[in-house]
Amino acid sequence: MKLVQKIFSIGYVITVLFFLVCGIVLLGFAANEMWAAVDPAADVPMRQRFVQVLECIGLLTIAVAAFELGQTILEEEVQRSASMSAPTRVRRFISRFLVVVIVSLSIECLVAVFQLIHTAPELLPQAASIGVAAGVMLAAWGWFVSRNVAAENLEPTAMQQAKAEDHKIET
Repeated sequence: MKLVQKIFSIGYVITVLFFLVCGIVLLGFAANEMWAAVDPAADVPMRQRFVQVLECIGLLTIAVAAFELGQTILEEEVQRSASMSAPTRVRRFISRFLVVVIVSLSIECLVAVFQLIHTAPELLPQAASIGVAAGVMLAAWGWFVSRNVAAENLEPTAMQQAKAEDHKIET
């Protein structure tokens, strides 16, 4: 069983490294897009520069999501040694994951609205649907958390171990 756990840990570490590489590549793309937007030598209209800055924001948002997901996997699956029950692990992982997804979707919605309002206003309902999806996910997450308070009360030891590891990882 320890061998299987070691294999899973290696798989998680490889996944974290891929998230890290993807985030770094996206940062490079964002830097390239930003340079194209502010390059004084380029003869580019202001509108196109604005769109390039918005593209940069979108790339940075996705890069942050990649970094956050990698960090979440690293902390929750590799660094933690407390054996929490499945419900406690699921609540913690889903909460960290949904924070990243909801914030990313919200920012992407804003970027899409800013881009489309001037270029293709007929596509604004599609951009709004991204915001609606983020709102629905936020409401569902809130409902999920409120329904799991009782489960946390049933597992006080697991939650104490998780909080102790949080403190250990933070320091």
